[in-house]
Amino acid sequence: MGQMNVESFNLDHRTVLAPYVRVADTKSLPGGDVITKYDVRFCQPNRDHLPMPTVHSLEHTMAEKIRDHVDNVIDVGPMGCQTGFYVTVVNQDALGGMPAFLDTLATTLQDVADATEVPAANETQCGWAASHDLAGAQAAARAMLERRSEWEQDQA
Repeated sequence: MGQMNVESFNLDHRTVLAPYVRVADTKSLPGGDVITKYDVRFCQPNRDHLPMPTVHSLEHTMAEKIRDHVDNVIDVGPMGCQTGFYVTVVNQDALGGMPAFLDTLATTLQDVADATEVPAANETQCGWAASHDLAGAQAAARAMLERRSEWEQDQA
């Protein structure tokens, strides 16, 4: 296997140890802004995954709630393998880098755990409104939070 264009395809998924948060990519833009993409891994690749309704509810709730705490988020996107999310931000170093991102993520996951509904989980605002599981999203958020001390170690 040669070098691939997609960073995560170059990651040996057999050696990572979830849960973790790592910088998956950075891009410096011509104007000086820096885009950082975080790999927020909830489940051990090829051993476990989140059910799709749980992923969907986590995506909606995290995407909405994280923006209550910071304004540098570009996107919160689920991984197709259903093991985690990519969170893309701009100029995170100016806001405290990885430590500040981890704090924001923890606060956001607590928001998910405390949520009373999934934001925008209706046919007007969502393309598959029937596919949500708030209880599943809350359980996944709590499980991730319980292992926060492990987030910065991504290799076994």
